[in-house]
Amino acid sequence: MRAVVERVSRARALVKGKVAGEIGAGLVVLLGVGREDSSATAEGMAERVVHLRIFNDEHGKMNRSLVDTGGAVLAVSQFTLYGDARGQRRPSFLQAAPAEKGKALYEEFVRALGSLGIRVETGVFQAHMLIELVNDGPVTILLDSDKTF
Repeated sequence: MRAVVERVSRARALVKGKVAGEIGAGLVVLLGVGREDSSATAEGMAERVVHLRIFNDEHGKMNRSLVDTGGAVLAVSQFTLYGDARGQRRPSFLQAAPAEKGKALYEEFVRALGSLGIRVETGVFQAHMLIELVNDGPVTILLDSDKTF
């Protein structure tokens, strides 16, 4: 599982001009599900996101997590995080999970965030979306369950 985590002051996902999900301060998580991922992977990624210390403390140091700040998550499925464009111009998505598995594990990730006490808003799986966000910092972190980066 791969995630692009962005600290935001606000964000929303639009589908056909209508708001699907919207948050104030918190995190936007663009989530890609890989072929080898499992329920345990989804739960582990949710734990990592919730406890990632990328919010400033009273001294301006990134020492606080989403749990500490009470922020929300806008979770957006993004299979293109598994795009492999090495040596070619058109990315291959062979490492991305098939749609049915991707949807199930994306939903499991969302449920896991909620069970950790985080308010979660979502985009719409497999829909064309416009994601509007104000990156705070800017702070953007890449996470990979296989720890390749």
